Amino acid sequence: MLLVAGVSASAFAQTVNDQVEIGAGYANQVWYSMANDEQGTEPKDNWDLAFDMVEITSTIRINSESGVMLWNYPKGNYSAWNSVDTAGLSGWMPRYNSDTSWTYGAMGRYADPNNSFDLDWGTYDMTSHQVLGDSIYIIKLTNGDFKKLFIEKRASGKYTFKFANIDGSDEKTGSIDKANYSTENFGYYSLVNNKDLDREPARNSWDLVFTQYTGFVPIAYTVTGVLHNRGVRIARAENIANVATYKSWQAHTMMSEINTIGYNWKSFSGGGYSIKDSLVFFVKDVDDAIWKLVFTGFESSTGKYEFSKEKVEATSVSNINGDRMATLAVYPNPSLGSNTTLVYDFDKNMSNAVVEVYDMAGRNVLRSSLETSVGLHQYVIPAGLLQSGIYSVAVTADGQKLTQKLIVK
Repeated sequence: MLLVAGVSASAFAQTVNDQVEIGAGYANQVWYSMANDEQGTEPKDNWDLAFDMVEITSTIRINSESGVMLWNYPKGNYSAWNSVDTAGLSGWMPRYNSDTSWTYGAMGRYADPNNSFDLDWGTYDMTSHQVLGDSIYIIKLTNGDFKKLFIEKRASGKYTFKFANIDGSDEKTGSIDKANYSTENFGYYSLVNNKDLDREPARNSWDLVFTQYTGFVPIAYTVTGVLHNRGVRIARAENIANVATYKSWQAHTMMSEINTIGYNWKSFSGGGYSIKDSLVFFVKDVDDAIWKLVFTGFESSTGKYEFSKEKVEATSVSNINGDRMATLAVYPNPSLGSNTTLVYDFDKNMSNAVVEVYDMAGRNVLRSSLETSVGLHQYVIPAGLLQSGIYSVAVTADGQKLTQKLIVK
C-alpha cells in the first residue's frame, strides 16, 4: 500500500511572485488556485442571489458587495404575499451573509437554533423531504429596484421562487437546479434579468477568491480582501521577524473561517495602502498541499493584489490503515523551463514502480520504471520534454497510485 505523506519541500521549493487584478472600482471577482493560478473572473454585480449547491442547509446568499439588501417581512408569513407593503422599512433589521462561513447566507443564517427543521427561509418537511418556504422577503436588487421575494420550496435539488414589485405587479417565477451546478459551490441568479448564471469555477479547482464582501468592523461594511474555498484551511502567522525565510506552518492553527485572510493584511494611510510586512499566511489547498503566501502590495486604482507564494509541503493523503509507506514531491513547481525532479522515498521495498505524466487532454506523454528499493530516490524529467501547460504526474507502486499537478511555464 502506498501513501503520499507530508514531505517537507522547503529544500526545493520555489518562490513565485504573482498578482491578481479585480479591476477599477473593484468590479470583478477572481477565483485563484495556489497551484494553477487564476481559474475564473466574473463581474461582481451580475447576480443577486446565490443558492447553495452543497450543504443540506440550503442557504441562500445575497450580493451585498454590489448593493443587494434583504429584509425579512415582519408583518406576516407567505400567506400575506398579496398584501405586502414596505411602510416602516427603515426600521426593519437588514439581513446579511456570514463573513466566516459559506454555509450561512442572509437566507439561512437566521434559522431558529432550537428547531432543527427550520432553515430560515423555509422548513424541512419530513414527509415530502422538501424544504417548504414560509417567509416573505423584501430585497433591493443590484440595479436599485425593490422587490418582494418568496422562496417557495427546494424539492429534488431544485429551488423554485417568485418575485414581484411591491404592489404585486410584474410577478415572475424562477428556478435553479442543483443538477446543473453539481460541481460548484453555488448556482447564481440575477433577479434583474430573471436568469440563472454559471459563474463560478468547479469547487475542486480553486482555493481563494479575490473580491469584495460584507465584513463587520463591527458594523456591516463593504471591504476588499480574500476569502477561501470550502475545504481549504488557512493559518495566520503574525509578528514574523524574517518573513522571507519563515516556513514553520506547523506552529500555527489552520482555520476554517473563510475570512482568515480577509482584508486587514493592508491598511490605508497617506493616500495609499501599506502592507503588514511581518505577516505570513499558510494555505492548505484543495489538494492538501501547504503554501506560504505573503502579500507585498495593493493598488486601489486597479484593484491589484501583489503577493508571493511558495509550496512548503507536498500533497498529503493516507492509506486505509494510516500507515506511512512512501513520500513524494515534484520540484520546481511551477517549472520554468528547467529539469523537473521527482523525489520519492519508499519506506519498504516495492515489487514494481512506474511514473507516468499526462497532459490536460489525458494523453500519456511519459512512462518510465522507477527504482523500487527502500529509501530516497530521484527521477529527472529533462527540460524540453514537456511543453508549457498543466500536467498530472502519477506514480504507481505495488498497485497503488498517487498523483500531483505539475505546471510547466
